[in-house]
Amino acid sequence: MKMHRQLWILAGITVLVVIAAMILPPVSQPANYHQFADQRVFFGIPNFNDVISNLAFFLSGGAGLVFLARVYRTPAQTTFHDLKECLPYGVLFLSVAAAALGSMYYHWTPDVGHLMWDRLPIVIGIAALLSATLVDRISPAAGLWALPLLVVSAVFSVLHWYWTELQGTGNLNFYIVMQFYSILLIVWISLRFPSRYTRGSDVYQVIALYAIAKLAEMLDGQIFVWTDGWVSGHTLKHLIAAYAAYRIVQILRKRRFLANVVFD
Repeated sequence: MKMHRQLWILAGITVLVVIAAMILPPVSQPANYHQFADQRVFFGIPNFNDVISNLAFFLSGGAGLVFLARVYRTPAQTTFHDLKECLPYGVLFLSVAAAALGSMYYHWTPDVGHLMWDRLPIVIGIAALLSATLVDRISPAAGLWALPLLVVSAVFSVLHWYWTELQGTGNLNFYIVMQFYSILLIVWISLRFPSRYTRGSDVYQVIALYAIAKLAEMLDGQIFVWTDGWVSGHTLKHLIAAYAAYRIVQILRKRRFLANVVFD
């Protein structure tokens, strides 16, 4: 009953957040968003460091997909109590790998149209991580049921933002909800409900790394100046966020099922 009460409270807060995104004034894209600090060209590649650093996402996502494939072929695997539980992680790692291509495409020619392909895999990956958190800590059935709904909501949030940009009234509200509120939900659920697996607390490392990556993104120009033009904050953001994704791979490799976890 305690668990159900908390979930109802969570559902109510989520509804209020969505309503707020609908009725609050739209948050628009900053006019200088596409003006990154490091615009150097090497080997004919514009914005070289911001483009090439995305290879880290391909490596992290690829490592995750290879690991899941190995797990799926191992009858005695101990990473998942039920192999169906690997589905959210499959979507997550596929999104991370796709983010490499989407972000390269965007940073080669930064504009609104290219940015859509950068944002889609990012927010889908966060939605998949939320689904995985539900699977691990609430209920496998609930988490798997929520996966397609969360992915569709993530896609909608990006397409809605892009459509409003084309109308000249860019609105990031739903995208902000799907990215940042989803992360808050992951933290809240992780704090309130125990994981059915070992290494459950390691998720906070992943969230902390992502927060550091976002901070580096915000300090793009300052970091570029502090490092005397060696590396920009946005390039660091790519590398740190990719490492955050790889930490998930490391967690899955080490974790084991806890048969004695009981939800009240």
